[in-house]
Amino acid sequence: MGSFIDDGLLGDDGTELEGYRLSIDEALNAARKRYKWMPLCAVEEWIILDAIVTDEERAKVTAAGCQPIFLFAHKVVHDEQRRFEPGHWVRSSMGTAFKEGYLFETRNTVYVLLGPGHRKSASIEAIFSLF
Repeated sequence: MGSFIDDGLLGDDGTELEGYRLSIDEALNAARKRYKWMPLCAVEEWIILDAIVTDEERAKVTAAGCQPIFLFAHKVVHDEQRRFEPGHWVRSSMGTAFKEGYLFETRNTVYVLLGPGHRKSASIEAIFSLF
């Protein structure tokens, strides 16, 4: 799979990962069993971005209940709250957890990662310059 993020901005593709491989309905049902009340948003063509931060910045982020990780997806497949139109891109707020290889949590949303994606490190500036 080729990179769908600007290679000049973020360099190589990073580590290839595999999100949920079954149908979107099965993915959403599996996520709903784990997250009873959180809104779900299914995405494709995704990348998890590990923000390059100092130890001091990491400590502040962790103290706030987050991790220095973000999600960028080129394609929203389904958003329960209809905040994002199908086919549009999305960049998450800072993540709180990444579980089971396909569930990316923020304080407000659980992103269900479908199909292949990537994970890589990037500067905060590069992350916020995406779209």
